[in-house]
Amino acid sequence: MLKSISMAAAMLTISTVGVLLPAAGQRAQAQSAGMFVNAVDLDIVPAERDSFLAAIKENGAAAAQEPGCKRFDIVNLNSDPNHFFLYEVYDNEAAFKAHRETDHFKKYMATTGKMVAKREARQMSVVAGNAK
Repeated sequence: MLKSISMAAAMLTISTVGVLLPAAGQRAQAQSAGMFVNAVDLDIVPAERDSFLAAIKENGAAAAQEPGCKRFDIVNLNSDPNHFFLYEVYDNEAAFKAHRETDHFKKYMATTGKMVAKREARQMSVVAGNAK
């Protein structure tokens, strides 16, 4: 009898865990699904580096305050002080497009147009987010 009760309790525990784990995984997936990433590699004219940094920092700080912007990282390649990487994360593509219509983005583009020697942008979707 005790063995039957123990087996029933074990089966109930396994069933409960089996039901809860997919739900937690689905919540994590739902939080990541649909997020939009704009990843940009930039080579800056060396003489313009300081001016570019001021402009991109201003744009990034303003972008991070936008309702649909989750992240706006400005990264500098250790081996090349004139190569930057922008990692922008938005709720969705509409939020990214709204960012590109802001006054601060338009100012950034007008200011830095001649400072950028090469620009390569890639748009992506988040498949899974693994941040703390």
